[in-house]
Parts: sequence; C-alpha cells; structure tokens
Amino acid sequence: MKQLQPRKPGSILAEIVTALLFLLFMFPFLLVLINSAKSSFEVTQYPLAWPENWGNIATNIVKIWTSESVRYPSSLLTSAIVTIVSLILINLLSAQAAWALVRTKTRISSAIFFMFVASMVIPFQIVMFPLLSWFRTVTQVTGIRLLRTYQGIILAYIGFGAPLSIFLFHGFIKSIPLELEEAATIDGCHRHQIFYQIIFPILKPIQATVLVLNGIWIWNDYLLPLLVLGKGNTIMTIPLAVSNFAGAFVKQWDLILTAILMAMVPIIIFFLFAQKYIVKGMVAGAIK
Repeated sequence: MKQLQPRKPGSILAEIVTALLFLLFMFPFLLVLINSAKSSFEVTQYPLAWPENWGNIATNIVKIWTSESVRYPSSLLTSAIVTIVSLILINLLSAQAAWALVRTKTRISSAIFFMFVASMVIPFQIVMFPLLSWFRTVTQVTGIRLLRTYQGIILAYIGFGAPLSIFLFHGFIKSIPLELEEAATIDGCHRHQIFYQIIFPILKPIQATVLVLNGIWIWNDYLLPLLVLGKGNTIMTIPLAVSNFAGAFVKQWDLILTAILMAMVPIIIFFLFAQKYIVKGMVAGAIK
C-alpha cells in the first residue's frame, strides 16, 4: 500500500489563494443577495447585516414585476430579443468574415483583419457621439430609423461585437485543414455548402465562447442602450428599467438590488450550460 506523500507548501498556498479569490469575487453577489431581502432603509443603514426576513425578496419581485414605471416584463422581453438576435447575427457574420479572411491570403485580407484587431482597443467613449450622428444621417438619407428602435441597437451590437468575435474565429479556423474544403469542392459542394455543412459545425467550441462573452456584455450593457434607445422609450432593456428605481432624490435600493438579482439569473444559467466550452474555445482561438 502506497503511503500518501506530504503535500507541498506551494500547493497549499495555491489552494488558500484560490479560496480567497473565490470569496473576493463572490462577495458582491452575496451583498446583492442579502440586501435584496431588506427594506431600503436597512440597505443604507446596515448593508452587511443578515436580513431578518428572506420573504422580502418575493415581495420585492412582485413589486418590480407589477411596476408601471419600470415595465419589467416588457423590458425582459426586449433584452431577450436584443440579446438573442444580436448573438445569432454576430456569431454567423463573424464566422463568415473570419473564414473569408483566413482562406483569402492577400495583403488586403491581412489589412482588413488587422483593422478589426485594431478596433478592439478603441474606447467606446470615443465613437459614441459619432455613432449617434451617423445613425441620424442614415435615417435622413434612407428613411430607416435606427435611434430608439430594435434594428438600431442590434446593428450597434453587431458592429461592436464583431471585432473580438472575428479575432477568435480567425484563430480557430486556421487550425482547420484546408484539405477538408478541397475534398468537398471535388465532390461538387459550393462555397456556401462548404461553410454551413463542414466549417460551421466544427466551430462549436469557439461559438460557445463567442456567445457567452458577447451575451454577458449585451445583457448587462447600460451605456449603449441609453444612447441608442434613450430613457422613457417603449423599447427598454433591463439595465435601463432598473435605473428607473434610482430617482434624483430617492433611490429604492431594495428594488434596485432585487431587480439586479433577477437580471443575473438568466445569464448565470446560460453561463453554466456553456462554461465547459469557454476555456477550450479561448485557448484554441489564441494558440492555433
């Protein structure tokens, strides 16, 4: 029978650091959870105290769900539509663009790819006002409304989400042997058949990574919907709806934190289902 070897101090230290980091990252979530079961006064006066009645969470959920100023059910539907449609289009268009850039080996394709990579480091604050001006110009020229509409916010998310997605897809597609496409061409497949029937199914690991990264960002984003949709619009995402609980003089912290908790649940469930693909896709996209 083999004797257990003594554990190295380095491994023990690594476990301690891991546990401390876990507590550090979970602490904000714990604060949201315990303060969702308090009144607004208790949140401001005793933010670290344990709630006396956990049933207040259910009461706050009912208040939020039935609030006429927030319209949480319609805001939830709006966030779901914007997130799902944006993710589908980002995933599909970015994969097609990355495939074309990988298989078209010219100076122009290389320059386009580096333009996408360079755009990843441009702060959003620099382009947000030119974006609004461009949306107004498009409306004046074509008559297609982009501000305060679904198509406007979805188009904006596609534009801002494409660079990182193309970068990840580009690295993954480079690992796919070109012989697969050549064999499909010999068998009589067209280019769209090669992409949708051969390339696209192979991209499932990196697709999960792209969907999770962009999904968390789009679902939680506040600034871009505020600029494109505005406050008080009939089309309102969950972050905009939650902000209605924060007035100029009174902030309903109990409802704000409960609404945040409600908004976290769908994205956490989505993350748990796709987490096994995230690291795999990120590593494959980075080193291939």
